[in-house]
Amino acid sequence: MGWASRPTGVTLHEPNRACAGYTLLAPNAGDFTYLIDMDGRFVHSWRCPIGVAQAYLLPTGNLLLRTPPVPGSGGFPGAPASDRVQELSWDGEVVWEYRDPTVKRFSRLPNGNTVMLLWEQLAEGRGQGARGGFSSGDGQQRMLGDLVREVAQDGSTIWEWHSIDYLNDEEDVICPLEPRDARGGANDLTALEDGSFLISFRILDTVAKVPGGGGPFLWKWGKGEISHQHNPRPLANGNVLLLDNGCHRRGLSFSRAVEVDPGTDNIVWEYRGDPASSFFTHFTGGCERLPNGNTLICEGYDGRLFEVTPKGQVVWEYVSPFFRNEPDGYANRVFRTHRYGPDHPALKGKDLDPDQYANLNRVYSSG
Repeated sequence: MGWASRPTGVTLHEPNRACAGYTLLAPNAGDFTYLIDMDGRFVHSWRCPIGVAQAYLLPTGNLLLRTPPVPGSGGFPGAPASDRVQELSWDGEVVWEYRDPTVKRFSRLPNGNTVMLLWEQLAEGRGQGARGGFSSGDGQQRMLGDLVREVAQDGSTIWEWHSIDYLNDEEDVICPLEPRDARGGANDLTALEDGSFLISFRILDTVAKVPGGGGPFLWKWGKGEISHQHNPRPLANGNVLLLDNGCHRRGLSFSRAVEVDPGTDNIVWEYRGDPASSFFTHFTGGCERLPNGNTLICEGYDGRLFEVTPKGQVVWEYVSPFFRNEPDGYANRVFRTHRYGPDHPALKGKDLDPDQYANLNRVYSSG
Protein backbone atom coordinates (compact mmCIF):
# COMPACT_ATOMS: atom_id res chain seq x y z
CA MET A 1 0.00 0.00 0.00
CA GLY A 2 3.02 2.33 -0.13
CA TRP A 3 2.41 5.58 1.75
CA ALA A 4 -0.57 4.08 3.58
CA SER A 5 1.86 2.68 6.16
CA ARG A 6 3.11 6.15 7.16
CA PRO A 7 2.08 7.76 10.46
CA THR A 8 -0.72 10.27 9.88
CA GLY A 9 -2.10 13.26 11.76
CA VAL A 10 0.27 15.60 13.60
CA THR A 11 3.69 13.97 13.70
CA LEU A 12 5.64 16.99 15.00
CA HIS A 13 4.67 20.11 16.96
CA GLU A 14 6.99 22.54 18.74
CA PRO A 15 4.54 25.01 20.33
CA ASN A 16 7.21 27.58 21.23
CA ARG A 17 8.34 27.93 17.62
CA ALA A 18 5.29 27.06 15.52
CA CYS A 19 2.75 29.75 14.56
CA ALA A 20 -0.44 29.06 16.53
CA GLY A 21 -3.66 28.83 14.58
CA TYR A 22 -5.99 26.61 12.60
CA THR A 23 -5.11 24.86 9.36
CA LEU A 24 -7.52 24.40 6.45
CA LEU A 25 -7.34 21.41 4.12
CA ALA A 26 -9.57 19.76 1.52
CA PRO A 27 -8.31 16.16 1.27
CA ASN A 28 -8.18 14.38 -2.07
CA ALA A 29 -10.87 16.53 -3.69
CA GLY A 30 -13.43 14.78 -1.48
CA ASP A 31 -16.75 16.08 -0.16
CA PHE A 32 -15.34 17.76 2.95
CA THR A 33 -13.09 20.66 3.81
CA TYR A 34 -11.68 20.57 7.34
CA LEU A 35 -10.28 23.05 9.82
CA ILE A 36 -7.86 21.50 12.32
CA ASP A 37 -6.07 22.86 15.38
CA MET A 38 -2.34 22.60 16.02
CA ASP A 39 -2.80 19.12 17.51
CA GLY A 40 -4.57 17.92 14.39
CA ARG A 41 -8.02 17.85 16.00
CA PHE A 42 -10.95 18.71 13.76
CA VAL A 43 -12.76 21.85 14.89
CA HIS A 44 -14.99 22.60 11.88
CA SER A 45 -15.98 21.16 8.51
CA TRP A 46 -17.91 22.09 5.39
CA ARG A 47 -19.53 19.59 3.05
CA CYS A 48 -19.88 20.15 -0.67
CA PRO A 49 -21.56 17.10 -2.30
CA ILE A 50 -19.90 17.92 -5.63
CA GLY A 51 -16.48 17.80 -4.00
CA VAL A 52 -13.79 20.37 -3.18
CA ALA A 53 -10.53 20.71 -5.11
CA GLN A 54 -9.35 23.99 -3.59
CA ALA A 55 -10.69 26.28 -0.85
CA TYR A 56 -9.82 29.15 1.44
CA LEU A 57 -11.57 31.25 4.07
CA LEU A 58 -12.83 34.75 3.42
CA PRO A 59 -12.72 37.39 6.21
CA THR A 60 -16.46 36.82 6.73
CA GLY A 61 -15.86 33.19 7.68
CA ASN A 62 -17.36 31.96 4.43
CA LEU A 63 -15.51 29.31 2.41
CA LEU A 64 -14.65 30.05 -1.21
CA LEU A 65 -14.04 26.86 -3.18
CA ARG A 66 -13.51 25.31 -6.56
CA THR A 67 -15.12 21.95 -7.32
CA PRO A 68 -12.95 19.06 -8.61
CA PRO A 69 -11.83 18.97 -12.25
CA VAL A 70 -14.18 17.14 -14.60
CA PRO A 71 -12.47 15.00 -17.30
CA GLY A 72 -13.25 16.34 -20.75
CA SER A 73 -14.87 19.46 -19.31
CA GLY A 74 -15.24 22.40 -21.64
CA GLY A 75 -14.66 20.10 -24.58
CA PHE A 76 -10.89 20.10 -24.04
CA PRO A 77 -9.59 16.50 -23.96
CA GLY A 78 -6.62 16.08 -21.65
CA ALA A 79 -7.19 19.46 -20.02
CA PRO A 80 -9.68 18.91 -17.20
CA ALA A 81 -11.22 21.92 -15.52
CA SER A 82 -13.71 22.60 -12.75
CA ASP A 83 -17.21 23.63 -13.70
CA ARG A 84 -17.96 26.02 -10.84
CA VAL A 85 -16.76 28.18 -7.96
CA GLN A 86 -18.93 28.32 -4.85
CA GLU A 87 -19.04 30.37 -1.68
CA LEU A 88 -20.38 28.52 1.37
CA SER A 89 -21.48 30.08 4.63
CA TRP A 90 -19.90 28.89 7.88
CA ASP A 91 -22.85 26.49 8.16
CA GLY A 92 -22.30 25.12 4.66
CA GLU A 93 -25.06 26.87 2.73
CA VAL A 94 -24.30 27.97 -0.84
CA VAL A 95 -24.49 31.79 -0.83
CA TRP A 96 -22.81 32.43 -4.20
CA GLU A 97 -21.95 30.41 -7.27
CA TYR A 98 -20.32 30.98 -10.62
CA ARG A 99 -20.46 28.32 -13.32
CA ASP A 100 -18.17 27.85 -16.28
CA PRO A 101 -16.90 24.51 -17.62
CA THR A 102 -13.34 25.85 -18.06
CA VAL A 103 -12.44 27.08 -14.53
CA LYS A 104 -8.86 26.37 -13.41
CA ARG A 105 -8.33 28.71 -10.43
CA PHE A 106 -9.97 31.66 -8.64
CA SER A 107 -9.17 34.53 -6.29
CA ARG A 108 -11.49 36.97 -4.47
CA LEU A 109 -10.79 40.71 -4.68
CA PRO A 110 -11.33 43.12 -1.75
CA ASN A 111 -14.27 44.70 -3.64
CA GLY A 112 -16.14 41.39 -3.62
CA ASN A 113 -15.52 40.54 -7.26
CA THR A 114 -13.78 37.30 -8.18
CA VAL A 115 -10.93 36.81 -10.62
CA MET A 116 -11.10 33.52 -12.55
CA LEU A 117 -8.40 31.66 -14.42
CA LEU A 118 -9.96 29.73 -17.31
CA TRP A 119 -8.99 27.67 -20.33
CA GLU A 120 -9.83 29.04 -23.78
CA GLN A 121 -9.43 27.43 -27.17
CA LEU A 122 -7.26 29.55 -29.43
CA ALA A 123 -8.05 30.27 -33.07
CA GLU A 124 -6.62 27.75 -35.52
CA GLY A 125 -2.87 28.20 -35.92
CA ARG A 126 -2.56 30.72 -33.11
CA GLY A 127 0.26 29.93 -30.67
CA GLN A 128 1.86 27.49 -33.11
CA GLY A 129 4.90 29.74 -33.46
CA ALA A 130 5.94 29.06 -29.88
CA ARG A 131 9.16 27.17 -29.34
CA GLY A 132 9.43 23.95 -27.31
CA GLY A 133 7.09 21.15 -26.35
CA PHE A 134 6.48 17.96 -28.26
CA SER A 135 3.84 17.08 -30.79
CA SER A 136 1.12 14.66 -29.74
CA GLY A 137 1.07 13.42 -33.32
CA ASP A 138 -2.63 13.99 -33.87
CA GLY A 139 -2.19 16.89 -36.28
CA GLN A 140 -3.86 19.27 -33.83
CA GLN A 141 -3.99 22.82 -35.17
CA ARG A 142 -5.69 24.50 -32.20
CA MET A 143 -3.98 25.07 -28.87
CA LEU A 144 -5.41 26.03 -25.50
CA GLY A 145 -4.73 29.43 -24.01
CA ASP A 146 -5.22 31.08 -20.62
CA LEU A 147 -8.05 33.49 -20.00
CA VAL A 148 -8.33 35.65 -16.88
CA ARG A 149 -11.75 37.12 -16.16
CA GLU A 150 -12.99 39.36 -13.37
CA VAL A 151 -16.64 38.71 -12.54
CA ALA A 152 -18.98 40.73 -10.33
CA GLN A 153 -21.20 39.26 -7.64
CA ASP A 154 -24.05 39.08 -10.15
CA GLY A 155 -21.88 37.00 -12.49
CA SER A 156 -21.34 39.72 -15.08
CA THR A 157 -17.91 40.12 -16.67
CA ILE A 158 -15.88 43.22 -15.74
CA TRP A 159 -12.84 42.57 -17.95
CA GLU A 160 -10.90 39.76 -19.59
CA TRP A 161 -7.20 39.19 -20.27
CA HIS A 162 -5.76 36.69 -22.74
CA SER A 163 -2.22 35.52 -22.08
CA ILE A 164 -1.69 34.69 -25.77
CA ASP A 165 -1.70 38.44 -26.50
CA TYR A 166 1.42 38.99 -24.39
CA LEU A 167 3.49 35.80 -24.41
CA ASN A 168 6.65 35.94 -26.53
CA ASP A 169 7.25 33.02 -28.89
CA GLU A 170 11.04 33.25 -28.57
CA GLU A 171 11.29 33.88 -24.81
CA ASP A 172 8.34 31.95 -23.39
CA VAL A 173 9.45 28.46 -24.42
CA ILE A 174 7.28 25.43 -23.62
CA CYS A 175 8.97 22.74 -21.53
CA PRO A 176 10.33 20.07 -23.92
CA LEU A 177 8.72 17.35 -21.77
CA GLU A 178 5.23 18.85 -22.19
CA PRO A 179 2.92 18.42 -25.20
CA ARG A 180 2.18 21.38 -27.44
CA ASP A 181 -1.49 21.31 -26.48
CA ALA A 182 -1.42 24.56 -24.49
CA ARG A 183 0.47 27.81 -24.97
CA GLY A 184 0.94 28.92 -21.36
CA GLY A 185 -0.53 26.19 -19.18
CA ALA A 186 -1.28 28.63 -16.36
CA ASN A 187 -1.95 26.76 -13.11
CA ASP A 188 -2.35 29.46 -10.46
CA LEU A 189 -3.56 32.99 -9.96
CA THR A 190 -3.52 35.35 -6.97
CA ALA A 191 -5.41 38.66 -6.99
CA LEU A 192 -3.63 41.57 -5.28
CA GLU A 193 -5.20 44.41 -3.33
CA ASP A 194 -4.55 46.95 -6.08
CA GLY A 195 -6.45 44.85 -8.63
CA SER A 196 -3.36 43.43 -10.34
CA PHE A 197 -2.67 39.71 -10.18
CA LEU A 198 0.15 37.19 -10.05
CA ILE A 199 -0.08 34.30 -12.50
CA SER A 200 1.92 31.09 -12.79
CA PHE A 201 2.63 29.52 -16.18
CA ARG A 202 3.54 25.97 -15.27
CA ILE A 203 4.87 24.69 -18.60
CA LEU A 204 6.85 27.89 -19.16
CA ASP A 205 8.59 27.81 -15.74
CA THR A 206 7.44 31.41 -15.33
CA VAL A 207 5.57 33.60 -12.86
CA ALA A 208 4.37 37.07 -13.79
CA LYS A 209 2.49 40.12 -12.58
CA VAL A 210 -0.27 41.67 -14.69
CA PRO A 211 -2.00 45.03 -14.08
CA GLY A 212 -5.62 45.17 -13.00
CA GLY A 213 -7.89 45.19 -16.02
CA GLY A 214 -5.20 43.50 -18.08
CA GLY A 215 -2.29 44.62 -20.21
CA PRO A 216 1.39 43.80 -20.75
CA PHE A 217 3.36 42.03 -18.02
CA LEU A 218 4.63 44.27 -15.23
CA TRP A 219 7.13 41.59 -14.19
CA LYS A 220 8.04 38.16 -15.51
CA TRP A 221 10.56 35.75 -13.98
CA GLY A 222 11.56 32.14 -13.55
CA LYS A 223 13.07 30.75 -16.75
CA GLY A 224 16.17 28.76 -15.80
CA GLU A 225 15.47 29.23 -12.06
CA ILE A 226 12.30 27.26 -11.31
CA SER A 227 10.47 24.26 -12.75
CA HIS A 228 6.68 23.77 -13.03
CA GLN A 229 5.93 25.96 -10.02
CA HIS A 230 2.70 26.74 -8.13
CA ASN A 231 1.10 29.36 -5.89
CA PRO A 232 2.94 32.71 -6.29
CA ARG A 233 1.93 34.91 -3.34
CA PRO A 234 2.83 38.51 -2.45
CA LEU A 235 4.69 39.23 0.78
CA ALA A 236 4.51 42.38 2.92
CA ASN A 237 8.10 43.27 1.94
CA GLY A 238 7.18 43.33 -1.75
CA ASN A 239 8.76 39.98 -2.55
CA VAL A 240 6.96 36.97 -4.01
CA LEU A 241 6.81 33.54 -2.36
CA LEU A 242 6.12 30.42 -4.44
CA LEU A 243 6.47 26.66 -4.54
CA ASP A 244 9.07 25.45 -7.04
CA ASN A 245 7.83 21.90 -7.73
CA GLY A 246 10.90 20.92 -9.72
CA CYS A 247 9.34 17.95 -11.50
CA HIS A 248 11.14 18.58 -14.83
CA ARG A 249 14.25 20.10 -13.33
CA ARG A 250 17.57 19.07 -14.86
CA GLY A 251 19.26 16.50 -12.68
CA LEU A 252 17.72 15.47 -9.37
CA SER A 253 14.02 16.20 -8.98
CA PHE A 254 13.24 18.05 -5.75
CA SER A 255 10.86 20.78 -4.59
CA ARG A 256 11.60 23.94 -2.66
CA ALA A 257 9.87 27.05 -1.33
CA VAL A 258 11.37 30.17 -2.90
CA GLU A 259 11.19 33.89 -2.07
CA VAL A 260 12.22 36.16 -4.94
CA ASP A 261 12.76 39.93 -4.99
CA PRO A 262 10.99 41.26 -8.14
CA GLY A 263 13.19 44.35 -8.06
CA THR A 264 16.39 42.37 -8.56
CA ASP A 265 15.08 38.94 -9.65
CA ASN A 266 17.29 37.46 -6.94
CA ILE A 267 16.21 34.55 -4.76
CA VAL A 268 16.56 35.90 -1.22
CA TRP A 269 15.33 32.83 0.70
CA GLU A 270 14.58 29.22 -0.01
CA TYR A 271 13.73 26.00 1.77
CA ARG A 272 14.55 22.55 0.45
CA GLY A 273 14.59 19.15 2.16
CA ASP A 274 17.70 17.56 3.62
CA PRO A 275 18.39 15.48 1.63
CA ALA A 276 16.80 17.47 -1.19
CA SER A 277 14.80 14.45 -2.40
CA SER A 278 13.00 14.24 0.98
CA PHE A 279 10.74 17.12 -0.12
CA PHE A 280 9.21 16.62 -3.55
CA THR A 281 5.72 17.06 -4.93
CA HIS A 282 5.48 16.33 -8.65
CA PHE A 283 2.40 18.53 -8.96
CA THR A 284 -0.03 20.50 -6.72
CA GLY A 285 1.00 22.15 -3.45
CA GLY A 286 1.85 25.64 -2.31
CA CYS A 287 3.31 27.73 0.49
CA GLU A 288 2.47 30.82 2.52
CA ARG A 289 4.34 33.09 4.92
CA LEU A 290 2.99 33.08 8.48
CA PRO A 291 2.81 36.09 10.87
CA ASN A 292 5.81 34.87 12.93
CA GLY A 293 8.03 34.63 9.84
CA ASN A 294 7.71 30.88 9.43
CA THR A 295 6.48 29.34 6.17
CA LEU A 296 3.66 26.81 5.84
CA ILE A 297 4.24 24.37 2.98
CA CYS A 298 1.88 21.92 1.30
CA GLU A 299 3.67 18.92 -0.17
CA GLY A 300 0.47 18.13 -1.99
CA TYR A 301 1.30 14.92 -3.81
CA ASP A 302 2.07 13.12 -0.54
CA GLY A 303 -0.55 14.84 1.64
CA ARG A 304 2.11 16.37 3.90
CA LEU A 305 1.65 19.82 5.46
CA PHE A 306 4.57 21.28 7.37
CA GLU A 307 5.86 24.53 8.83
CA VAL A 308 9.48 25.66 8.68
CA THR A 309 11.38 28.49 10.39
CA PRO A 310 13.42 31.03 8.38
CA LYS A 311 16.44 28.81 9.07
CA GLY A 312 14.65 25.81 7.60
CA GLN A 313 13.84 23.88 10.77
CA VAL A 314 10.56 21.93 10.66
CA VAL A 315 8.47 22.83 13.72
CA TRP A 316 5.06 21.39 12.78
CA GLU A 317 4.05 18.55 10.51
CA TYR A 318 0.72 16.96 9.60
CA VAL A 319 0.13 14.05 7.25
CA SER A 320 -3.39 13.69 5.87
CA PRO A 321 -5.08 10.48 7.04
CA PHE A 322 -7.54 10.54 4.14
CA PHE A 323 -6.54 8.04 1.46
CA ARG A 324 -8.34 6.94 -1.68
CA ASN A 325 -7.57 5.16 -4.93
CA GLU A 326 -6.14 7.48 -7.57
CA PRO A 327 -5.24 6.57 -11.18
CA ASP A 328 -1.62 6.06 -10.09
CA GLY A 329 -2.30 4.37 -6.74
CA TYR A 330 -3.59 4.73 -3.17
CA ALA A 331 -2.93 8.34 -2.16
CA ASN A 332 -3.74 11.06 0.38
CA ARG A 333 -3.25 14.19 -1.71
CA VAL A 334 -3.99 17.73 -0.57
CA PHE A 335 -4.02 20.45 -3.22
CA ARG A 336 -3.38 23.42 -0.91
CA THR A 337 -3.42 24.42 2.76
CA HIS A 338 -3.85 27.66 4.71
CA ARG A 339 -3.24 28.68 8.35
CA TYR A 340 -5.51 31.14 10.17
CA GLY A 341 -4.49 32.70 13.49
CA PRO A 342 -6.86 32.58 16.49
CA ASP A 343 -7.58 36.30 15.97
CA HIS A 344 -8.28 36.05 12.24
CA PRO A 345 -11.55 37.84 11.28
CA ALA A 346 -12.91 34.65 9.69
CA LEU A 347 -12.84 32.89 13.07
CA LYS A 348 -14.26 35.68 15.23
CA GLY A 349 -17.10 34.36 17.37
CA LYS A 350 -16.94 30.88 15.83
CA ASP A 351 -17.31 27.64 17.81
CA LEU A 352 -13.99 25.81 17.44
CA ASP A 353 -14.47 23.22 20.17
CA PRO A 354 -12.93 19.89 18.99
CA ASP A 355 -15.41 18.00 21.18
CA GLN A 356 -18.10 18.62 18.56
CA TYR A 357 -16.07 16.33 16.28
CA ALA A 358 -15.25 13.75 18.95
CA ASN A 359 -15.98 10.75 16.73
CA LEU A 360 -13.94 12.06 13.81
CA ASN A 361 -11.07 12.98 16.11
CA ARG A 362 -11.16 9.55 17.71
CA VAL A 363 -10.66 7.93 14.30
CA TYR A 364 -8.20 10.28 12.61
CA SER A 365 -6.40 12.73 14.89
CA SER A 366 -3.96 10.36 16.55
CA GLY A 367 -2.95 8.61 13.32
